[in-house]
Amino acid sequence: MDDATLRPEGARPVVRAFAAGDGGGLVAAWARSAPYDPLTRERFRRHVLLDPNFDPAGLLVAVRDGEVVGAAYGVRRQVAVAGGDLEPAQGWVPFFFVDPAVRRTGLGRRLLTGVLDWLAGHGRTRVDFASYTPHYFLPGLDRDAYPYAAPLLAGLGFRPRLDAAAMDRGLVGYRMPDAVRERAATLAAAGYRFGTPRDDDLVGLLRLAGDEFGPDWPQAIRRALDGGAPLERVVTAHDPSGRVAGWAMHGAYEGLTERFGPFGVRADQRGTGLGRVLLHLTLERMRAAGAHGAWFLWTGERSPAGRLYRSAGFATTRTFQVLRREVRP
Repeated sequence: MDDATLRPEGARPVVRAFAAGDGGGLVAAWARSAPYDPLTRERFRRHVLLDPNFDPAGLLVAVRDGEVVGAAYGVRRQVAVAGGDLEPAQGWVPFFFVDPAVRRTGLGRRLLTGVLDWLAGHGRTRVDFASYTPHYFLPGLDRDAYPYAAPLLAGLGFRPRLDAAAMDRGLVGYRMPDAVRERAATLAAAGYRFGTPRDDDLVGLLRLAGDEFGPDWPQAIRRALDGGAPLERVVTAHDPSGRVAGWAMHGAYEGLTERFGPFGVRADQRGTGLGRVLLHLTLERMRAAGAHGAWFLWTGERSPAGRLYRSAGFATTRTFQVLRREVRP
């Protein structure tokens, strides 16, 4: 079968920068192209158009006969997540897609090459696929869902950095295990305190999240609480000295009650059972709030966190490869 046989009828798509009026067509084309992960206009507005780092020149759209049939998005920091670090060598490609009607025509390569050239023009020598914080849609490439994307990204120099697993568990009939409840009681008897943070406790919580887990987690906590999420969605643990030793929460991302996280325990407190207690206290609250399930998008399947989640009844539902392309300056 030659290229002429593969090429669909109609004009060759024009690739250009995003312009006013493209949004609705882009969202519709996304749904046709990535059916496992359809997008709403609200999410597109929140994650792309309202992102302070959004530059229309970095969002390339392919248009054929007046219809959007593909897109690729490149972004670089113009506003730091925290402090003044703009990560001047780092860029991201949070997504790309091509409508099934125009696949195998070279359009995906045209779109991605254009975005990579745009990022290179801004001095970006390292580009990560998908894992742009805080506004990522997926952690990386789901090869099972989108097998045709893997060779294209590999051909453009993207290489695997690590694997990520999304996990879910049902909460209908959930009951905290007796062993976890007993461990919580033992820790409380030793002087640990568990519960909803007071306003003043947020200072220590945000410091812990930023110091040990990076700037995007305190930003997620701030955004959720400032956006009206109740404090009851957060469970904190204080050690006997009164310092915040860990926390877990749900509903932090986009107000999704059943989405678990972020969740962390201070390094010197790991191995005490504190994480297991915080996880189950949060699952208990989620069930009390009417959640039928708990899920999250990103953990190392073989990491200590991954083992903890599996012991709590979570199962892997999707796997992703986090990809990176590096070019010597």
